[in-house]
Amino acid sequence: MTEDTAATTVPGSVPGQRDPAAAQTADRDTTQDHVAVCMPAEGAYLSVLRTATAGLAARLDFTLDEIEDLRIAVDEACAMLLSQAIPGTSLECAFDLGAEEMTITVSVTAAEPRIPARDTFAWTVLSALAGTVDSRLGPDDQVSIVLRKRRENVNPGASGTAGNSGSRSG
Repeated sequence: MTEDTAATTVPGSVPGQRDPAAAQTADRDTTQDHVAVCMPAEGAYLSVLRTATAGLAARLDFTLDEIEDLRIAVDEACAMLLSQAIPGTSLECAFDLGAEEMTITVSVTAAEPRIPARDTFAWTVLSALAGTVDSRLGPDDQVSIVLRKRRENVNPGASGTAGNSGSRSG
């Protein structure tokens, strides 16, 4: 969201300026946390990425099954990309955390960048585990796989801690 798209005008205010209260409400509804992890493009470091994935998914209240699916999907996406990574370069992973979904973008620099084939068993596994899967070529020979997973059992107003006031005796 850009500053322009979030701008709201309040009667009596200067056009184009944001109303702080309205902006805070709009930001709360659309704000995403962004976490980036950069590590050597080597399989030995993937356990760090799997752990980060699990921790961030747990923060969004994904189920244990969804968390495990994401861990496996990230591992599989990295394996697909590491095969074309230039030795000595970095594997970058960006996590965008929304209220009900997580987007994970895994990228490497490749000597001969190519989009991973979508008609493979590995791609089918990724799609089953992550929900939405895409790939892209970026500047400077970057190859990326983008995983987008929505929480399956989202019940508005029924988070793990909300509404647990219950009756207390005492």
